[in-house]
Amino acid sequence: MNTSLLGFDELAASLGVRHISFSNEKGFSSVAIDSRNVKEGSLFFALLGSSSDGHKFVADAFKSGAAAAVVESSKLINFDLVNLAEKMNKQLIVVDNSLKGLQESAAIYVKKFDKLKKIGITGSNGKTTTKEITSAIISCEKNTVMNKGNLNSDTGHPLSAFEIRAEHEVGVFELGMNRPGEIAEITGILKPNIALITGIGTAHIEFFGTQEGIFNEKKSIFKYLTDNDTALIPKHDSYADRLSLGVTGNVKFYGAECFKEFEGAKSLGLNGTEISWAGEKIHFRLGGKHNLANAMAAIAIAKEIPVSDKAIKQGLESVKPLFGRLEIIEGRTTVIRDCYNANPESMIKSIEFCDSVECPQRKIYVLGDMLELGERSKSEHFRLGELLAESKADFIYLFGREIESAAEALANNNKQFFHTNDMETLSLALDRYVQTGDLVLLKGSRSCELERLSSMLTGGSNA
Repeated sequence: MNTSLLGFDELAASLGVRHISFSNEKGFSSVAIDSRNVKEGSLFFALLGSSSDGHKFVADAFKSGAAAAVVESSKLINFDLVNLAEKMNKQLIVVDNSLKGLQESAAIYVKKFDKLKKIGITGSNGKTTTKEITSAIISCEKNTVMNKGNLNSDTGHPLSAFEIRAEHEVGVFELGMNRPGEIAEITGILKPNIALITGIGTAHIEFFGTQEGIFNEKKSIFKYLTDNDTALIPKHDSYADRLSLGVTGNVKFYGAECFKEFEGAKSLGLNGTEISWAGEKIHFRLGGKHNLANAMAAIAIAKEIPVSDKAIKQGLESVKPLFGRLEIIEGRTTVIRDCYNANPESMIKSIEFCDSVECPQRKIYVLGDMLELGERSKSEHFRLGELLAESKADFIYLFGREIESAAEALANNNKQFFHTNDMETLSLALDRYVQTGDLVLLKGSRSCELERLSSMLTGGSNA
């Protein structure tokens, strides 16, 4: 018998909405927004998507074991939902907006755990890695829950919130955005006790117009802090001072030099970073200055819990690269797979890291489009081309339509490059050129799917 997360009567009363019941089920044991993910005893939220209406799948959800569905009042008649629920002995919770219903239900659920220390992390770059490092450190001493993968959106975050259980002492959640108002919306679900911003960049600038718009959006993670809560701000971010203005609670700046225990760091190239901390040497397997910054962000959070230096060492040494985030894959060539996503700041960091790595053979940089840059796309890709022209790459491969202006910059600087919009053409060109021992960087936005080149480059699988 699954343990109920919330009772249907309690949820409907808290939401202040209509509850239609044709069963004796008292509550739900899981939530789902995809009928294919429904389990016995689930509460199914019928969301309106850009290309599909979740109300079409209420019957499927019921057949798969959902005890109830959250549906919109305007859909009751069109989809004959009351008769469906009666016929299948199920329950309906009727709301005006099912997405808002999902978020408010998650907020009601989170509020039950008044002893849970809640951590929110956002930023233009590094939030997923920072979340993973934070959880690795804190979980050495505290029972910790975190959102899986990048379930950090207006739908992903409330689903993650329902993973909290009574035994958890700390919850670590990243908060993402791709539209104005989203950070405040999902921060209202969590109401973090500790809120951290990794930095203000240009990711998703297409949806916000300016970096100023991104700054305002990210800062809203501090909106629900109380006097006893803490805001953590990167000391060297150009927006640091403005991020601290008007924030309720304890405002603290973080960075390597902010910790008396930090005694320096040494790059180990492809093997990561050696961090000297409180008299101990820590082998941190993530390379690059940006990942050292992510580690410092995670430590800043961990010290607020607090946890011991032993936990910091143990946690940092347990961290492994995530898929598509500076993964090192050895084979015929050494592939640096950093293609989970791309924006101007992350491109610079990847190129700087690859430039700094020693390689006995050639360095080959394979770069795809940076998406969601809006009207800045052409200028940012041209700037990328200028950076590549000064890089230590022996040959550069460009993939996609947006990146064409980078090709213009490279042509102006007589740097060897190849540009195509076709993956098969790119793969064949690379296969002819690469040699055993070469170092290959794969970096581009998620939709470029540059990881498809991994097997050909290494002579192994794509994993």
